[in-house]
Amino acid sequence: MKASPVVLALWASAASAAWTPSHQHNSAKRADSCGQYDTINVGSFKLYNNMWGKDSGSGSQCVALDSGDGSSSPAAWHATWSWSGGDGKVKSYPNFEARPENKKVSDLPNIQSTWKWSYKGDNIVGDVAYDIFTSSSAGGNAEYEIMIWTAALGGAGPISASGSPIDNPTVGGKTWKLFKGTNAATTVFSFVAPSEIQDYSGNLAEFFTYLTEKQSFPASQYYLSIGAGTEPFTGQNAVFTTSAYTISI
Repeated sequence: MKASPVVLALWASAASAAWTPSHQHNSAKRADSCGQYDTINVGSFKLYNNMWGKDSGSGSQCVALDSGDGSSSPAAWHATWSWSGGDGKVKSYPNFEARPENKKVSDLPNIQSTWKWSYKGDNIVGDVAYDIFTSSSAGGNAEYEIMIWTAALGGAGPISASGSPIDNPTVGGKTWKLFKGTNAATTVFSFVAPSEIQDYSGNLAEFFTYLTEKQSFPASQYYLSIGAGTEPFTGQNAVFTTSAYTISI
C-alpha cells in the first residue's frame, strides 16, 4: 500500500480467523480480562480482548463488561491499554462482536446499532470503529473488510491505495470520507467521519447498500463478523469506555 501523511491502519486479521479464545466468561460484571484473545460471553455476542498485533510493539490491554448485553439492554464495557513502539501499526482491537450465521448482505437490509463512547489517556493514536468482515462463503476466509470510523485520533488514518478519499458519500444522513485499499487478499473500504461521532445511531446495512450500488460490492457476500471497538496504535494510560451499545440483527 502507498503511505499517506496519516498513520495507516492495519487489518485486524484475527477477526477472520477461527474463533479460539483462551478464556470465556458469562455475561455479568467481572474482573478485567487481560489475555491476548480473552472473550466474555454477552448474551449472543462476545466482548473480545483481541490483541492480534501486540508483537509489533510493547504494552498491555484489558477489557471488562460493566452491564447489559447489547440486545435486551444496552451493553456497557471498557478497555484499558498502554502501547508503545511500532509507530503506525495497530496493536489490538478490543471490541463487542456479533457473528451473523449464514447471512448474506442481501439478507439483512436493517442492522440497527447505537453506540455511545468516550476516551481518555495520554498521546492516543488510534481509531474508534465498526469493523465488518465478509466472505463469498459462510464461514470462509475474509475477502472484504468494511470499516466505519466514528473517530480518527492523533493522526490515525485508514488503509488506502492512494492516501486520498475515493468518494464522499452521504450515508445515514452523515457525510463520510471513503478510502479503499488492500491488505493481502482482502479489499478494505473505510468510511471515515470528518469529525468525531461519540453518540452514533444508524442502520449499518445502509453502508452496504451504498457499496453495492456505487462500488461494485457483491451483495452475495456473507457476513463473518460485526465488531464495534477501538484500534490502538500507541498511547499511554488509555481508557476507552462504551457507556451504551446496541445492535439488532
